[in-house]
Amino acid sequence: MVIYGVSFDVIGKQPIVLLKTMEGNRFLPIWIGHPEAAAILIKLQGTKLPRPMTHDLLTSVIGQFHAEVARITVTELKESTFYATLTLNKDGAEIDIDSRPSDALALAVRTDAPIFAATALVDENAIEFEREVDDTEEIVESFRDFLESVSPEDFATAEGTPDDVAFAVDQEVDDEDEDDEDEEDEEDDDDEEDEDDADSERPGHN
Repeated sequence: MVIYGVSFDVIGKQPIVLLKTMEGNRFLPIWIGHPEAAAILIKLQGTKLPRPMTHDLLTSVIGQFHAEVARITVTELKESTFYATLTLNKDGAEIDIDSRPSDALALAVRTDAPIFAATALVDENAIEFEREVDDTEEIVESFRDFLESVSPEDFATAEGTPDDVAFAVDQEVDDEDEDDEDEEDEEDDDDEEDEDDADSERPGHN
């Protein structure tokens, strides 16, 4: 497959990378995060940056270990989450690494690695046009039935980075801690008010 383009889903408010089969007009839209979309577009557009981005760094690390990206494969769509495998070639041996499709594609455009998708995945989820298509928005529009059956939030969660998830969990814990502290403060205030009332009822209290 090849990267046909990167579009934007106005419903889910997320970027979509469109993969196209080498033969025919079958397209597989994959929801990705904004940083990964930027990483793919920067390379596709030939933009030069003064410092390496994360995927540039990973590409350099792979090269320093005398390995190469043999291919990337989008393997399945399970519970609203796309899965992919990054295959490295090291000393004649192939190493398969679990990856998000967005990260794998960002590496593929930097290394010219071939892009594949599982036949079953394409058969079940790709859309096909009988004619040549020049507008990515038309492809996304034709995929509305799929969009309506899947919550955009599912894809936001699927494409969330581990750091994002960890931050969300920490934030929830912090919020719970703050709520507990507020409740404790309220209890302390109530105790102080009770003590003041008790003192005022004692003889000789002015």
